[in-house]
Amino acid sequence: MAEIEYFYSAHSGYAYIGSAKFMQIAAAGGHTITHRPMDLRAVVAVTGPGPTNSLTPQRSAYFSGREIERWAEARGIGILARPTHHDNGIALSNGMLIAGLQQGVDIGPLAHRMLEGHWRDDADLDDRDTLAALGWEAGIDPAPLLDAALSPEIQAIYDANTQEAIERSIFGSPTYFVGGDMFYGQDHLELVERALMKPFYGSWPR
Repeated sequence: MAEIEYFYSAHSGYAYIGSAKFMQIAAAGGHTITHRPMDLRAVVAVTGPGPTNSLTPQRSAYFSGREIERWAEARGIGILARPTHHDNGIALSNGMLIAGLQQGVDIGPLAHRMLEGHWRDDADLDDRDTLAALGWEAGIDPAPLLDAALSPEIQAIYDANTQEAIERSIFGSPTYFVGGDMFYGQDHLELVERALMKPFYGSWPR
């Protein structure tokens, strides 16, 4: 069994596309997922190509359009072209996940339902009532998590996750680490699966 560090944001489209497959890989091998919700917007502003709305129309149409469509079809999941509330705040939803971790909750089902709810069902992840409903649907009492989500203690962990992501050269979501080796993007899950069985030669960072 191995640990998989999982850096992502609750509103990440590609994290949603890979979520079920990722959990399947981890469960099949008895591996532990260490959830590290992060402020993806802050990370991308430092290490990525810039905000999504700063991309050229050509790259945006491909990366945020056609690529998403194909991968969703390949994974057998429904997906919206772009959720209505995608530009809303993400501190509450990511904070809710971190609060769950701090309270000893298995947040895997909640993280998946948030991603699915946002990208398939058009859920507003900045709305407390919506998040409460998603929590119940995931089999989790949402009240204690939501009550703590924006507390200084939880937001400090959120900030620390974000800063660590930047320091470890993460530039997008989802990003997985196996034995310190970094794998960016759900399209690398097959490589994550291989690394869990046999580490790749070489090391990261360079």
